[in-house]
Amino acid sequence: MGVNIEIGELVLTGFGRINADRVAESFQRELTRLLTQHPVAFTGRDIDLVGGAPPLPPTRSARGLGQALARAVHSGLLAAGP
Repeated sequence: MGVNIEIGELVLTGFGRINADRVAESFQRELTRLLTQHPVAFTGRDIDLVGGAPPLPPTRSARGLGQALARAVHSGLLAAGP
């Protein structure tokens, strides 16, 4: 079974110039790790995680930002639960 996460548009403000490709790579790697270690029961429905997303820590690191985003998404998926 695969998981499809669609991000229509992601606008990050307050992070200065940051490499979006590196953020995406780090996000994907960290979210895969989190879902492997802490699986989430998926119900096949759409979940909007934008409303309750926690603030992200200030960073200039694309890797750190991608990891923080992945953790926020994973927490939202756990909270949405079946």
